[in-house]
Amino acid sequence: MSHNIYELFAEKFADALTSPFLSVPNGLTYTYGQVDRRSAALATVLAEGGAKPGDRVVVQVEKSADAVALYLACLRGGFVYVPLNTAYTPEEVGFFLGDADPAIFVYKPNRTEKLQPVADIAGVAKTYSLGVESTGSLAEAAANVTPVGAVIEREPDDVACLLYTSGTTGRSKGAMITHRNIASNAKALHAIWRFRPGDILLHVLPIFHVHGLFVALHCAMLNASEVIFCPKFEAETTRVNLQKATVMMGVPTHYSRLLNDPDFGSRDCQTIRLFTSGSAPMTEHLFHQFTERTGHSICERYGMTECGIITSNPPEGRRIAGTVGYALPDMDVRIADDQDSEVSEGTIGEVQVKGPHVFPGYWQLEDKTAEAFTADGYFRTDDIGLKVADGRITLAGRAKDMIISGGFNVYPKEVELLLDQIEGVHESAVVGLPHADFGEGVAAFIAADDGIGEDELREVLESKLANFKQPKIYIFVPSLPRNAMGKVQKSQLRDANAELFGGLEL
Repeated sequence: MSHNIYELFAEKFADALTSPFLSVPNGLTYTYGQVDRRSAALATVLAEGGAKPGDRVVVQVEKSADAVALYLACLRGGFVYVPLNTAYTPEEVGFFLGDADPAIFVYKPNRTEKLQPVADIAGVAKTYSLGVESTGSLAEAAANVTPVGAVIEREPDDVACLLYTSGTTGRSKGAMITHRNIASNAKALHAIWRFRPGDILLHVLPIFHVHGLFVALHCAMLNASEVIFCPKFEAETTRVNLQKATVMMGVPTHYSRLLNDPDFGSRDCQTIRLFTSGSAPMTEHLFHQFTERTGHSICERYGMTECGIITSNPPEGRRIAGTVGYALPDMDVRIADDQDSEVSEGTIGEVQVKGPHVFPGYWQLEDKTAEAFTADGYFRTDDIGLKVADGRITLAGRAKDMIISGGFNVYPKEVELLLDQIEGVHESAVVGLPHADFGEGVAAFIAADDGIGEDELREVLESKLANFKQPKIYIFVPSLPRNAMGKVQKSQLRDANAELFGGLEL
């Protein structure tokens, strides 16, 4: 029996081949049957281009129906799909090509001049552009093949995708995601989020990332749901499309930008039964503001590249702002100390996980893989959190973001939560910067309304935080730096301000 994840998807939408799958606003609608046939044609092109089962296919393309078909083509052909952020420069792409050693590289049209030399240096045997039917394009090749409809057999632990981490703390690592990993996480999410006949998903996420590629599309395919497939998030068009959908998956920035429109409210959300949020922490203020405006409580969840989704708030019942809910079925989540021993309820420690969703390791990095797992097989997430009696988990930040000031531990999330509750503060980021006296000094970067000053912030925190936790300096900024998925890039703040305390009187 084959365990190729494509067979699971195809089985679920087998009776919906004439039903809409990807509906591009102001454009075409592609049925499940059309995307299935397109994926067969593209898989045939890749095989004839030299790719064999297990070979990597690196892809840097814009979001489109053909890009989804290409992903599915890699699955059905037994190839390892390697998506890259569309913002990566040719130099960055060169690293990934050299590391992944792909049989084929597919890139955006009109990028041949910049990317072909990079592919040549990396020794990539075959390249294609994805876009219009032109010389050297996948579309041209697909028009001249007889599609092979067979799906290549795969074992549960065969690698289906190679997903590179962002590399904010060093070299990017390729997380090997297996067919078992994808299947277990997709089925769990489809079940716990109560996907049902008639659900329509509003898709405003990029598809080079786990959130848009796996979490959103896999749930839709397991449900044979229509997907309103937007090229990117735009608040105005999202408001219109919300009125045609039942589920929206987004990041906190999406919900914040919707709320920036004073006319946005409950009338825009009458057909929606579920809003989910992930990829970055959501402030309690944003959570409550969205509920007050729309009547909907956003379902926060927690995941990462190496594990898929780990926890989720319940689709029904109480969702608590600032928490990420409960472990998914079959996912064992513990909070551990520095010795990898589970701590008591309510005690902060590292979140460690084990289960069928968890990847087997990093591509060609045995040492990094060994470091990432405990002796008893738990994956070290490097996230700090706590678990209460009923199993609900709250995150306190990244272990690498923890500040040690004067010998005391400071968890940035604790400070940020208090700052974000202050009227007029839009968002905050707390980091540790080198300090001659304390080792690290607590620095708070604040995006706020005009008129909000340092004295006001200090006054609020003085009564709520121990002195060593309070920021030694406040830096007001127009906005915080974020990556494509809305995560605040604290490393940029640390790097750009590393000398800040050097110029201050100690």
